Amino acid sequence: MSMDAVEEVKARLSIEDVVGEYVELKRAGRNFKGLSPFSSEKSPSFMVSPEKGIWHDFSSGKGGTMFSFVMEMEGLDFKGALELLARKAGIELADYRTSGSNNGKQLERLFAAMELAVKFYQVQFSKNKVALEYALGKRQFSKETALEWQLGYSPNTGTALCDFMVSKGFTSDEIKGAGLSAQRYRGLGDMFRGRLMIPLHDAQGRAIGFTARLLTDAKDAPKYINTPQTMLYDKSRHVYGLHLAKEGIRKSGFVVLTEGNLDVIQSHQAGVKQVVATAGTAMTEQHLKALSKFTGDIRLSFDADKAGINATERAIPIASKVGVSLSIISIPSGKDPDELIKQDANVWREVIGKNQYALDWLIERYKGVLDITSAEGKRKFSDILLPVVRALTDSVERDHYLRTLATTIGVSREALTDKYEATTKAAPPKPRRQTNYRPVIPDKQQTTIRRAQNRLLTFALMRPAMRKYLQYIRPDMLIDGDAKTLLEFLQQNPGFDGTDAAHVEALRPVADYVKILSVAFDEEHYQDTPDADLESGASHQQVTIVDQYVKTKQQTISIEYSDADDSRKQQLARQLSELSQILAQAKEL
Repeated sequence: MSMDAVEEVKARLSIEDVVGEYVELKRAGRNFKGLSPFSSEKSPSFMVSPEKGIWHDFSSGKGGTMFSFVMEMEGLDFKGALELLARKAGIELADYRTSGSNNGKQLERLFAAMELAVKFYQVQFSKNKVALEYALGKRQFSKETALEWQLGYSPNTGTALCDFMVSKGFTSDEIKGAGLSAQRYRGLGDMFRGRLMIPLHDAQGRAIGFTARLLTDAKDAPKYINTPQTMLYDKSRHVYGLHLAKEGIRKSGFVVLTEGNLDVIQSHQAGVKQVVATAGTAMTEQHLKALSKFTGDIRLSFDADKAGINATERAIPIASKVGVSLSIISIPSGKDPDELIKQDANVWREVIGKNQYALDWLIERYKGVLDITSAEGKRKFSDILLPVVRALTDSVERDHYLRTLATTIGVSREALTDKYEATTKAAPPKPRRQTNYRPVIPDKQQTTIRRAQNRLLTFALMRPAMRKYLQYIRPDMLIDGDAKTLLEFLQQNPGFDGTDAAHVEALRPVADYVKILSVAFDEEHYQDTPDADLESGASHQQVTIVDQYVKTKQQTISIEYSDADDSRKQQLARQLSELSQILAQAKEL
């Protein structure tokens, strides 16, 4: 084919249709406008340009093509976004691949098998009184909720699903590969029998497995069973309900992680949709990484029993490694979320807003179960909590909690530090932090830098006289790769006016970003703004970028300074002095 898969997708899909599935767009001249999906704004600051094939969100400074938009909204990498849009466009990506197409076709067959199984179980559910009574009666789910979550019922005949799948052309290997059957003494039989079927979906809403709940009091039978590990389903990665929670997470800025699938459904039915679960398995690094694509604020709704405390202890180091903020939600009266929501959904809304940072919560729990006035209690308290503190990746946070633990049990900081260092030396050595360590920049700070960089580069691109405000900006001060590329280009070509063919060709790799800035220039009516006002704006954006960079570098240097030798301390002090000088010069310009 003459066009590759990306160009074929662009040719078949319009950006306003793709974005319009997530954002309500209204025509505004040649463009479309809508409310930002990344914030809870009341005035539309989100723009789509069909002519240029790009989108731009003025509130967050984000922008790009239909692919980058889907990546943002669905938490996907480029390959995942391409696959999603190719399906939407009716394109078979295997036609564009030179290898691996067999594996792709096998996966598509498994997805098709799962989709058919979901529909089969839904039909059975609509006819089964026991399943309907449990879901609609005992659990108080509405019919709309049962349909939205595709609840089903697996007949107890032994081979009902397998027989149906075979009649629809699926092989026994495909049925087994999807985790829908098991080898029984009479041959192939259904994996699930006589159970409420709760489909498990990937982040894009495709069924990949099931959690199945027993509906009768069968002796020795487990209450819940899950699909085994398959090519589609990996329990260590799967987050239940994420496909329906994504928008709620983005709008609220946080996610609540519960222990049960049915808690998630109940919360969504009550209108609290930023809720997901890890579906019957311990939380893993992969779970938190999947959620971190949507938010850095993760709140656990775990029981305050021994199992919940142990789960929190295991989760804190993982969260520290992934770089997310982990906190705990405490439900009053020992209820689970399902009970609380049925009793009063407004209390549930209040509860999830009163989160406590996980390590602070853990300290409070152990203060309640140990006698920290006794020597033995102090020893046990420090034995339990020091390993959790040791696993924190941020040295400033570690230092804070060493002080907190010492104060809590009434011992000197020196005594606790001695014990910490003794146990740390006994533990396997950790690799030293690299000197070029860069702390994770919080979302709010990233937004500030991104907006400033976009505005400054817009002025510099469209008004060559403004390029003098780029002289103190370095590529590592900016957030995005395209912005860094354009900065370097404008610094090296201060006379660029868009007419030189060689220069235009050099900008081709960042053509979409250049389009975004030119559209932003028009949308903000900068062409009608007096030069003096643009100068003032460019100066302000330059200072903002340098100031944010200096603050981040100062934080990095302060973390490294405490562990550095004298020679390194002198280098770091010089760096601090240079940074202060750059900021002062930028303010003077």
